Amino acid sequence: MSGSHRLPLESKLLPLQPARVMPDGVFEGYASLFRIPDLGKDVVEPGAFRDSLARRGPSGVKLLWQHDPAEPLGRWLSLAEDSRGLFVRGRLSLVVTRAREIHALMREGAIDGLSIGFRPERARNEPRTGLRRLERVDLWEVSIVTFPMLPQARISAVKTAWPRPAFA
Repeated sequence: MSGSHRLPLESKLLPLQPARVMPDGVFEGYASLFRIPDLGKDVVEPGAFRDSLARRGPSGVKLLWQHDPAEPLGRWLSLAEDSRGLFVRGRLSLVVTRAREIHALMREGAIDGLSIGFRPERARNEPRTGLRRLERVDLWEVSIVTFPMLPQARISAVKTAWPRPAFA
């Protein structure tokens, strides 16, 4: 620390119901939430992903580990904006060693962060607050990460693609 005063690391998480974990690699959650500043002072505005999602579709957005283009983990089944943010549903490719490892960690609750990789297309800076408001972005990838820039961006369920019996 070389004499500098460092503040303790803080995390604020949304309370989530424990996810039922099944073996097929399907998971879902929010990769971005609207109007909440991230740790880098970016704020995503509603509608920011609309054009990019229409142009790219789920197959044009990569599913990566820690934003590393050399570490694809599977594919996105759906990406959609709702009133809360960018809701994603993906499937890990469990024939890939790293994806199997990540799946095991997700099942144990050790890994649950999501993070977006994008290029800003329209943004405005607020000098008074220091925030950058992202009004339109080109979404390239969504990663599973250990520490998301937006601490509330989390995997909320790891589950099966098959319907559960009514008694489950």
